[in-house]
Amino acid sequence: MSAVGTESRLADRILGGWLGRIAGNMLGKPVEQGEVWTRERIDRYLRQADALPLTDYLPEPAGERDALDLRPEWPLCVRGRIDGSCRDDDIDYAVLGLHLLETRGFDFTTEQVGDLWLLRLPYLQTFTAERAAYRNLANGLRPPLTATRDNPYQEWIGALIRADIHGWTSPGEPRRAASLARRDAVLSHTGNGVYGAMWAAALIAAAFTAPTVRHALDEALTVVPASSRLARTVRRVASLHDSGLPWEDTLATLEEETSGLHWIHTVPNAAVLTAGLLYGDGDFTRTVALTVRGGLDTDSNGATAGSVAGVLCGASAVPDQWKEPLRDTVRSAVFGFDGVRISELAERTVRLARSGG
Repeated sequence: MSAVGTESRLADRILGGWLGRIAGNMLGKPVEQGEVWTRERIDRYLRQADALPLTDYLPEPAGERDALDLRPEWPLCVRGRIDGSCRDDDIDYAVLGLHLLETRGFDFTTEQVGDLWLLRLPYLQTFTAERAAYRNLANGLRPPLTATRDNPYQEWIGALIRADIHGWTSPGEPRRAASLARRDAVLSHTGNGVYGAMWAAALIAAAFTAPTVRHALDEALTVVPASSRLARTVRRVASLHDSGLPWEDTLATLEEETSGLHWIHTVPNAAVLTAGLLYGDGDFTRTVALTVRGGLDTDSNGATAGSVAGVLCGASAVPDQWKEPLRDTVRSAVFGFDGVRISELAERTVRLARSGG
């Protein structure tokens, strides 16, 4: 524990991770439609509302077209209207992952992950690869067939959004975090879909001890194959950042290089996320704002960026405009967890992190 810091510092960082994940998710949720809300359109929306630089949740839409194109949950997610978190799968899986570790321990099996989905997660609150895997589970298939049968989404971002709990409970141990995340991910994903989960879990675990976000990113890359498209894309973003290229030009370059991949695919989203982290440079607000402004799967990327930045700075350093509207409350589709306190989830996560498995 000494490498991570004092117990109070560990608790502050884990709470920061939970708060950051939820706040980042809420920030990106209204514009979660990558083919409609491009990077350029998001910035045009913000510019029209005089909300650049972005330092708070998204403003309300001023025009009817924007209101129609936003996610239907937007009235619960824009500044001035937020009263606790919205329900979202990006948060449901963090809650479910916590319950998995509490009930099955760190030696859980992939089959036990599937059992928990069937018991605790409503089918209609799953999407893409998770829904395909859920259907396969209900039809009696077992991993790894659950990930490959009738599942065209195997390399999409779903497993990555489930990875945070494994990073939070493995502070300073990125390889352990990646191993746990892989065991979870293979229920529904293959290839870069699995690598994305391993990378995200390692990134969050490394953020507890890394001196900078760049150090955490470098350490996280060591847990996935260097030749994978995920690793090559993350390295490419880092090289563009190191060259002094502005954030907008870096994203424009990566958009061209990852064209042809779906807006929910892991690889282009990892590019947006990496750019947000590097150009945000450890500042919570700048990190989540740049990540969401990058487009694609905005709520998922905002959530992971917020988690990393929240761990790096701790809950005490997350600005009040992000924390206070959440009212310390989580809305969740996971049976038995709706309305639970964010602080309670963080305390339970701290106990697991201290136990060391």
